[in-house]
Amino acid sequence: MPNYKFFDHTADIGVEISGRTKKELFANAACAMFDILIENNDSKIKSTEKTQKRQKTVTAKGSDMEDLLINFLREILYLFNGAAWVVSHCKITECSNKRLKAQLMGEPYNKNKHSIKAEIKAVTYSGLSVEKQKSGWRARVIFDV
Repeated sequence: MPNYKFFDHTADIGVEISGRTKKELFANAACAMFDILIENNDSKIKSTEKTQKRQKTVTAKGSDMEDLLINFLREILYLFNGAAWVVSHCKITECSNKRLKAQLMGEPYNKNKHSIKAEIKAVTYSGLSVEKQKSGWRARVIFDV
């Protein structure tokens, strides 16, 4: 079960993300963003075709947790838009309140395998929040589509 849920927002897509730790929160945010972007059509792939998953490392910095989340999501959105790279798994290896490092597993975009659900133009500061709660962490992010 995903650790995020979508909420209605005029002309944009809002996501509420949760995680037991900060690392889990950021990893779940990456998964939520790619859930908006890509619908994986594995049924179109022939059983003889093998997918080579690759790893990329990204770092992000921010002035606070909210800024860090935005900058992290912008980094991986750039990987998709600028490098045509689809993230399938995210592991946060380092995370403070102002810096994080993530290992991203993924593969090059393939139009025969990946269907685009929605185009994300930007990750916005509008309505942004990151909060520590009793059960862990919660964030709200709005994506401009």
